[in-house]
Amino acid sequence: MEQREEELIREHLDQDQELRDLYTQHQELKRKLEEFRHKHYLTTDEAIEEKRIQKLKLASKDRMMAILGRYQHEAR
Repeated sequence: MEQREEELIREHLDQDQELRDLYTQHQELKRKLEEFRHKHYLTTDEAIEEKRIQKLKLASKDRMMAILGRYQHEAR
């Protein structure tokens, strides 16, 4: 996530529970992916789980970006 996107998200965390939940989920998924990336070898199950987490992380980012888009549209 780009720094500007991160700043915009943090600006709205206090007023938007959905955004806060998505951001928390996104950060947790990011942490889990880092754990996989530090391993030298992934089992088949771990590789499948890594792909699942990547998809969830992407979906949470897409949803956060949609929410931010709504805020930006309202600000105009």
